[in-house]
Amino acid sequence: MLGNIISGFADIFTIQIMFLLIAGVAIGILFGAIPGLTATMAVALCLPLTFALPVIPSMALLVGLYIGGISGGLITAILLKIPGTPASIATTFDGHPMAEKGEAGKALSIGIISSFLGGLFSIIVLIFVSPPLAQIAIRFTPYDYFAVILFSLTMMAGLAGRSLVKGLLSGMLGMVFAMIGGAPIDGFPRFTAGIKELDAGFDLLPTLIGLFAISEIIRAGEETKLMKGARKTVEKVGQLYVSMKEMLSQTGNLLRSSVIGTAIGILPGIGGGVSNIISYTVARRQSKHPEKFGTGIPDGVVASETANNASIGGAMVPLLSLGIPGDTVTAMLIGAFMIQGISPGPMMFQMHSELVNSIFAALLVANLIMLVLMMGGLKIFVKLLNIPREILLPIIFAVCIIGVFGVNSRLFDVWTVLFFGIVGYVMEKFDFPLAPIILGFILGPILEENLRRGLMFSDGSILPFFTNPISAIFLALSVISVALSLRKGGMWKGQA
Repeated sequence: MLGNIISGFADIFTIQIMFLLIAGVAIGILFGAIPGLTATMAVALCLPLTFALPVIPSMALLVGLYIGGISGGLITAILLKIPGTPASIATTFDGHPMAEKGEAGKALSIGIISSFLGGLFSIIVLIFVSPPLAQIAIRFTPYDYFAVILFSLTMMAGLAGRSLVKGLLSGMLGMVFAMIGGAPIDGFPRFTAGIKELDAGFDLLPTLIGLFAISEIIRAGEETKLMKGARKTVEKVGQLYVSMKEMLSQTGNLLRSSVIGTAIGILPGIGGGVSNIISYTVARRQSKHPEKFGTGIPDGVVASETANNASIGGAMVPLLSLGIPGDTVTAMLIGAFMIQGISPGPMMFQMHSELVNSIFAALLVANLIMLVLMMGGLKIFVKLLNIPREILLPIIFAVCIIGVFGVNSRLFDVWTVLFFGIVGYVMEKFDFPLAPIILGFILGPILEENLRRGLMFSDGSILPFFTNPISAIFLALSVISVALSLRKGGMWKGQA
């Protein structure tokens, strides 16, 4: 294991890859810090760039964007009480009160160090858990894969937001869009309405960029409130310092939050947006002084920032081991793998072991780069928050369109981006979550393909899906997952 990691470091320690890692983390921090520009949007925006890069450099860039994007959200969460990303919502609860008490520098230091330690913990778990999990998954039959993916789709309830019905409808819409074009196995075109460009279905890249970048640009453009207060916060930051004694006093909180973040990250379709709130809630319940939470204490910042970064390594576990995205960013990474002609999953550990080791090494290095950049250049990132949105958003829009068109030189891809941008914008207007739609779009075809393969192997019988031990277990878990979601009352709330 150690030898494999060392070989991974040897592969990434080149001028090109280190530059991409540093640039990726820096851009990710900026996207994470500016509300409306999330880590998902950063990865979507840079996906077209990976066409011109070999696989290891392209993954290094995207890994840097992922880690930087999740970590950057703490800057505005603490200084402006505006979470840069959903993963930093709970950071505002105690981070901003600390800033108001004149402890902005201390709060930022605690948040940055906690982010680093939480990320480090989850990456170590990823390195030791994903290879044996892949060894188990490599023995999966189509029946088992069908059941595992079906179970993953039931996790859309975790992404449903306030309405389970809307979350499920969003996921089903993603599966409907995925059915347009050639069917799995036989490639027979369906639901194309006579449009030849749709014979191959909607391309993954413009679909992702449309849903998660163009829709955000449209939504952010509606907001008249610009971050005029950002300039004032530069003077409030003060010295970035926290004593070793204070961090050691948070050891239990750090470990607990790391475990929570990693475990939630492993569950497909949930991620840092949920883990930071759950970790904060658990920390408050376990505290001897729960009444102090929300008044500006380090415990709340540690719980939130440790958990949201720990979810990064956790989300990579199902991606690399099973080929199932753990969150929306790892769904983007599936697109990046497909662009390179690689299918993530258990076979990748055998066919592309060099790439897997390089990803492990890139995650560790990017996590360290994040710590150095944020501790050393925080005031630079804060100053960049002053860029007016009316300047920033049109530039990002143009980059999205040029990037998508440059991939296949097809005007149809531009129309696809605009179409899904409008779809995403309308869905958010009516409070439909976007995460389930991409989960359905990515996993729907895999589910159908394994269903058809299983039926081919069994001569049309569905019995093996229930008698095969692994598939039977995951089908049972799927039923339990749906039942628990209904029991929480989400279905009835959605109908109200």
